[in-house]
Amino acid sequence: MIWYGLCHYRPFSRLTFNAYGNHNRAGEKREATDNKRGSEGSEQTSLFGSEPAVSSTGSQLLALCQVRGKSRRRSHFNLERLIPSPGWVKKAWQLTEDELLSLSGLDAVVFMRIIGFSLRVFAFAGVIGIFILLPVNTSGDQLTSVDFADLTNNSLDVFTISNINSGSYKLWFHFSAVYAVTAFVCYLLYYEYNYISSKRIAFFYASKPQPEQFTILVRSIPVAQGGSVSESVDNFFREYHPSSYLSHVVVRRTRKLRNLINDAKKLYKRLIHLQSYPNENDQRSCCFGLFRRRVDLVDQYEKKLEDLEENLRMEQSEVSLATDEVRAAFVSFNSRYAAATAFHMQQSINPIQWITEEAPEPHDVYWPFFSSSFMKKWLSKLVVIVACILLTILFLIPVVVVQGLTNLNQLEVWFPFLKSILTITFVSQVITGYLPSLILQLFLKIVPPIMEFLSSIQGYISHSAIEKSACNKVLWFTIWNIFFATVFSGSVLYQVSIFLDPKNIPSKLAVSVPAQASFFIAYVVTSGWTSTSSELFRVIPFIGSLVMRPCVKRNPDDELEVPSIPYHRDIPRILFFGVLGITYFFLAPLILPFLLIYLCLAYIIYRNQFLNVYAPKYETGGKFWPIVHNSTIFSLVLMHAIAVGIFTLKKLSLASTLIFPLPILTLLFNEYCRKRFLPIFIAYSAETLILKDREDRNDHSMPEFFERLETAYQDPALLPIQYSPHTDDLNAPLISSSTAV
Repeated sequence: MIWYGLCHYRPFSRLTFNAYGNHNRAGEKREATDNKRGSEGSEQTSLFGSEPAVSSTGSQLLALCQVRGKSRRRSHFNLERLIPSPGWVKKAWQLTEDELLSLSGLDAVVFMRIIGFSLRVFAFAGVIGIFILLPVNTSGDQLTSVDFADLTNNSLDVFTISNINSGSYKLWFHFSAVYAVTAFVCYLLYYEYNYISSKRIAFFYASKPQPEQFTILVRSIPVAQGGSVSESVDNFFREYHPSSYLSHVVVRRTRKLRNLINDAKKLYKRLIHLQSYPNENDQRSCCFGLFRRRVDLVDQYEKKLEDLEENLRMEQSEVSLATDEVRAAFVSFNSRYAAATAFHMQQSINPIQWITEEAPEPHDVYWPFFSSSFMKKWLSKLVVIVACILLTILFLIPVVVVQGLTNLNQLEVWFPFLKSILTITFVSQVITGYLPSLILQLFLKIVPPIMEFLSSIQGYISHSAIEKSACNKVLWFTIWNIFFATVFSGSVLYQVSIFLDPKNIPSKLAVSVPAQASFFIAYVVTSGWTSTSSELFRVIPFIGSLVMRPCVKRNPDDELEVPSIPYHRDIPRILFFGVLGITYFFLAPLILPFLLIYLCLAYIIYRNQFLNVYAPKYETGGKFWPIVHNSTIFSLVLMHAIAVGIFTLKKLSLASTLIFPLPILTLLFNEYCRKRFLPIFIAYSAETLILKDREDRNDHSMPEFFERLETAYQDPALLPIQYSPHTDDLNAPLISSSTAV
C-alpha cells in the first residue's frame, strides 16, 4: 500500500460524512468527482445511515468510535498498483482549483496557494538573482583567495555579496533588487489576501446549513443554589434572547466513559480477529500448574463486552446527573445572525460570566478540554510556556553539534582520533556538507508532534484550533532554532544578548547570515527535496507499518483510516523556506534554484496527495492564510535589517540610509491588510449572515435541520451502546449504537 502516493490508483474511498448523513462541506461534490475519476472502494455509512454501509460490523464500529473517513481494505492483489507510472503527474496537473475545493475543502486550496505564492515570488527573485546579482557577485574580487578551479569548502562565497568590494557601485544592483522584490511580494500578498478572503465568503455562501453556523459555546455559567446548569442556560436565553433562542446541550465530564469506549473498541477488534482466525480461538488455561482446560476466547470476550456494556450504562446514568455537569453549554439559535450577535456581545454585567466563543464543527470538538478544571487549564498554559522555553534550550544541543560538523578544525579538536579520516576529501565533504543538515532534519521530526501535544493541553476547544496553534509554534520554533541559532551559533545567553542590543542586530546579521549560505543550501536539499520525496512514497508510514506489523494482528476485515494532511508540519516547512529565500536572494542567489526545484516538486506532489491520499477531518475556512501573511512580512523586515547591515559594512552609507523607509512602509502595508482582510477570517459580516439566512427561508429542509441541531453537539461518549453477544456470524453486529434523543 506504500506506493499509492506514486501509482495511479485509488487505494480506498475518500468519502467522508458529517453527523447529518450528508457529505462533509469540504467534499459535497466528492462522490461525483470520484465517480468521474474512476475511483474504487466502498461508500461509508453516516451516523444516520443515509448512505450504503460497507458491512453491518464496520458501520457499528464507526458509530461507536465516531471515526470519519474510513473504508474497507481491498482484498485482491493487483500488481499494476505497485508499478510506478507517470500518469499520476498528468492527473495531478490537470486538477482544477474547483475540483480541489470539492475534494479537500478551502484549507487545501489555501495550502496549494501558499506553494503557488512562493513559486511566483522566487521565480521573480530568481530572474533577478540568477541573471543579474549572481554575475555581479562573481565579478567582484573581494575574496582573492578563492580558487575558481576548486569549488570546495568556502568556495560558495564567491557567489555571494561578500565577494563585492566595499564601496563598489555594484552594490546598487542589490539595493534595487531589495526594493523590487519587496514591492512584488507586497503586491502578491495583497492579491492573495484579497483572493482568499473572497474565496472564503464564496465558500460560506455555497455551503449547506452547518451546526457551527447556528451555535455558540457559553462558558462560566453561574448556577443558582439547588439549580442546574441546564436550567440556568434555558432561563437566561429565554429571558434575553426569546425570539432567536432554539436549544442547548450542556457539556458533561465524560473522561471515564471515553476510556470505557476505548476498551470496548479494543475488545471488539480482538473478537473480530478471533472470529476471522478460528485456530486462535481455543486456549488452554492452567490451574495450580496441574490441570489444563480448554477456554473459548470468543465466549470470554463476549462476556467482557457484556460487562463493559453494563459499566457503560451505569457510568452514563451517573454522568447524566447534574453533579457531572460542566459549567459550559452549546447554545443554538434559529439564525446565523442571532448566533453571531450573541457571540460578539457581552452577555452579563459581570464580564467573567456567560463568556461566549464560536462553536467548532461537531466532529471537531476536543471533548477532553471540558473535563479539566479551571485551575488545571490555567496551570497547563504555564506548563506549555515553560515547556516551549526548555525545548528551545535543549534543541540548541543538536544545533551546536551540527555547527561543529560544518567546521573541520572544530571536529579535529573534539575528536582527535578522526584526524586521519577527515583528510579524505569525500569524507570531509559529506560530513561538512550533507550530514549536518540531515542530523538537524532528524531532530526536527519530533518537533511537530510535541507542539501539537503542548497545544492540546493549552485550552483549545477544537482539533483545528490545536493544529493552528501548533502550526504557529512549529514555525517560530523553526525560525529561532534553525535560522537564528545557526546564524548566531553560540550559547543561549549570547543569542539573547544580541536581541537585547537592537542597534547592533543589522551589523551582526550582515556578518553572520552570508557565512551560512552553504549550510542553508544543503538544508534545502536535505529537508526540502527529501521531505517531498518521502511524502510521495510515504516512507515514514511504510516503516511504521513494518515495525508495528509483528506487534499488531490484523485481519482482512480491519478498516483503514484515511489520513489527513498534517498542516502543522508542512505549512511551517514551506514558510521557513520562504524566510530563507527572501533573506538570501540578494546575499546568496545560488539558493534560489534549489528552492524553486523544491517548490515545483511540492506543487505537483501535494496535488496528487490531495487527490489520492488525504481526506479532510475538519474545515477552518482558510484561517491558515493570516499565518502565511505574518510570516512573509517578518521575512521582508528581516531582509531589510540584513540589507542595512550589509550596506553599512560595505561602506555604502547612502544605500543603508535609503533602505530605512522600506521596513516602515512594509509594516504600514501589513497594518492596512490587518484592518482590511483579517476581520473576514475572524468572523463573517452581518451583511453576509443576513443574506445567507434569507436564502434559507426558502429551504424546506430547514425544520428537519433544526431538529437534528438539537442533538448535534451531544458528546459521542453519551450515545447509547448495545452489544449483541453469542453470534457466530462474522458480519452480525457485535456492537451497535443509536442516536441519543
